[in-house]
Amino acid sequence: MTATRWNTIYATTAAVLAAILGLLVYATPRDEDGFLWFDPMIEGGWMAWTFPVALFFFIIACLLIAFTLLAIRYPETPRTGVLRIETTRGDRLFITLLGSAFINLGWLFLIGPTLGWALALCLVYAIAVFRWV
Repeated sequence: MTATRWNTIYATTAAVLAAILGLLVYATPRDEDGFLWFDPMIEGGWMAWTFPVALFFFIIACLLIAFTLLAIRYPETPRTGVLRIETTRGDRLFITLLGSAFINLGWLFLIGPTLGWALALCLVYAIAVFRWV
């Protein structure tokens, strides 16, 4: 495929994802003071679909879409890192997501619900996994 066609694919994907994000923000409850970010988006639903929960799953979906496009556009061969196992980009993404879940759980247990620094630690962990694993 030509570069122009890939640019069209990227632009279309970005537009669709931006529209979905806009719908998530639109579905967020609000009152006269502004958005109620942590209130349920679906009253009486079976799951606490708040904006942060929906945003979390949206970001995971965006990562999967991005990695799929990367795998199609730039196929790769597995590489061996410090773990001495062959990994691809998708494997490293899975290791990063799983490790980040444990980092956040440990942070919640040891420090508490303020997860800003845990997110920074997860980003450092992600960089390390994609660089050396």
